[in-house]
Amino acid sequence: MSLDTAQNMSHWQERTELAAAFRWTARLNMHEAVANHFSLAVNADGSQFLINPNQAHFARIRASELLLLDANDPDVLDWPDAPDPTAWGLHGSVHRRCPHARCVMHAHSIFSTVLASLADSTLPPIDQNTATFYNRVVIDEQFGGLAFEEEGERCAAMLTDPSKKVMVMGNHGVLVLGDSVADAFNRLYYFERAAETYIRALQTGQPLRVIPPEIAERTARELEDYPGQAEAHLGAIRAILDHENADYAT
Repeated sequence: MSLDTAQNMSHWQERTELAAAFRWTARLNMHEAVANHFSLAVNADGSQFLINPNQAHFARIRASELLLLDANDPDVLDWPDAPDPTAWGLHGSVHRRCPHARCVMHAHSIFSTVLASLADSTLPPIDQNTATFYNRVVIDEQFGGLAFEEEGERCAAMLTDPSKKVMVMGNHGVLVLGDSVADAFNRLYYFERAAETYIRALQTGQPLRVIPPEIAERTARELEDYPGQAEAHLGAIRAILDHENADYAT
């Protein structure tokens, strides 16, 4: 099976939102050349999903180029326009196992990857951004190599708790889940900011002022309930791209 023109035009709103997220991730230098992948479920059980084409740079991805895959189709890697096998291994596994994971973003952004490389990859609540993720992160300490199907299945099995929407992939990078493109991208952005704050604080060599657990939890809940921030964030990104006549939505 290969994508025809009609399939490339399906789920157009979702395609344009995801394409905008790719473009902005590249602009923030949170991408990794032509690697890393974002995906978005487009049916009720999450088994059908959009994902970036194989070896495409985030800065050039267009809505019409996104692949539409079925996580239950074992022949997907035999398509003429087959996805990257690690994209299939990781994202296909997550979409099969975790229907709550509507949008899945995996990146090797610098500060999140530094955090993932520490012997203790815990992110302590030392400011508002780090507190956002208090008790809401899965830490994977069993890196098993490239995320082909076996490694993807292992990672997906750790993401079944809907309250944990970030995975620090030890010795690898970060993976975030969201209810939408806006939700996932906002989480990816703020986790990278939080990781940067923590790493830079460590670099000072000074003691950290850690927020008490009850305040960190309250802050995390307040931010979870903060209305409309993720949607406003993505909307502003799209407005900037549209003003620049970017071709992401083509």
